Amino acid sequence: MTNIVYTDPAPTLDDVWRLFMETSKQIQELKLENERRSQESKQEFKEFRQLMQEQKQETDRRFQEQKQEADRRFQEQKQETDREFKEIRRLFKQQNKELEKSIGRLGNRLGEFVEGFVAPAAVRLFKKHNIDVHVVSRDVEINNPNLNLAMQIDLLAKNGDSCILIEVKSNLSIDDVNDHLERMAKFKPLFPEYAKYKVYGAVAGMVIPQNVSRYAYRKGFFVIGQTGESVKILNDENFKPVEW
Repeated sequence: MTNIVYTDPAPTLDDVWRLFMETSKQIQELKLENERRSQESKQEFKEFRQLMQEQKQETDRRFQEQKQEADRRFQEQKQETDREFKEIRRLFKQQNKELEKSIGRLGNRLGEFVEGFVAPAAVRLFKKHNIDVHVVSRDVEINNPNLNLAMQIDLLAKNGDSCILIEVKSNLSIDDVNDHLERMAKFKPLFPEYAKYKVYGAVAGMVIPQNVSRYAYRKGFFVIGQTGESVKILNDENFKPVEW
């Protein structure tokens, strides 16, 4: 068995009191330190909140500036677009006016073509094909509500027993030929006074594509084209016109 020998003197009441005071002091210091740190933390949090608020205000300010700039650019772009649109409309109206003038000039050319070339030459042209017409009428129109039929003939050349319906176009197309076929079918129902006449069809044009000319030929039409300062029937000697 080992004996423990205490060599230090036993603590006195003063020693205990002094130790208690020191411990109390340390506790007080720790408490003060904690309070200091707590205050610092509160201050830091307050500063952090202030900083976040300032950043939010700055963000809001920048957002408003960017929004205002975007709105300004949008208004500028809208004004520019409106200006361009107005300019396009102005140019479109101007082009329409020019187109109307061109169409008017084309109509005049077509009228000149009819008056100056086809109408005066009709008698001469068809006489060569043994159709002795001697009266040429322009713009013959009729509308019969009872038959629900109507038509307009550019040139109607006739004699005592024959007549020729001539359709005149600036640029003859296959659709024009087909339209004239319908016109030929409606002629006698609308003009019963020509019931016993030999009725022929002809198409004339300032410009006639070859495929259109061949198509009209096969449909039994005389094809009248411009050659230099006059017009002529383009059909060859083998052509036999269809009689309606």
